[in-house]
Amino acid sequence: MPAYDETNIFARILRGEIPNQTVLETEHTLAFRDIAPKAPVHVLVIPKGAYVSYDDFAANASDAEVLDFTRAMARLTHELGVDLDSGQGYRVITNAGVHGVQEVPHFHMHILGGRNIGRMVDPA
Repeated sequence: MPAYDETNIFARILRGEIPNQTVLETEHTLAFRDIAPKAPVHVLVIPKGAYVSYDDFAANASDAEVLDFTRAMARLTHELGVDLDSGQGYRVITNAGVHGVQEVPHFHMHILGGRNIGRMVDPA
C-alpha cells in the first residue's frame, strides 16, 4: 500500500485549506459537490481518516468509521433524491491505483445520479 500523501487535495479540504460545497459532515465523513460534475447529482464522499483506497479503508478503519461512512452514503442517496424510494437510482464509483485511474490518493466515493448514467464500462 502506498504511503498516504498529506498534501493531496482532499487532505487539504479536510484541514480547511481549500473551500468546498459541503453536502453532509459527520464525525468521520465529509461529503461535498464535485467541482467538475459528470451528472446532475455528483457528490464526493470521503472518510476523515488518512486512507488511500477502499481496501485500505476496509482493512484499517475503525468499526465506528466504517459504520459512519456507510450510513452517510445511505443518508446522502436519500437526501440527494436518488435513492430507490424517492428517485430513479444512482451509481457509486471508487477508483484505486494506476489501473483504476485514481486521481486523488485519498479514498473517496462518487455518488452520481439525476439521469441515466449509461453503461458501467465499455466492452473491450
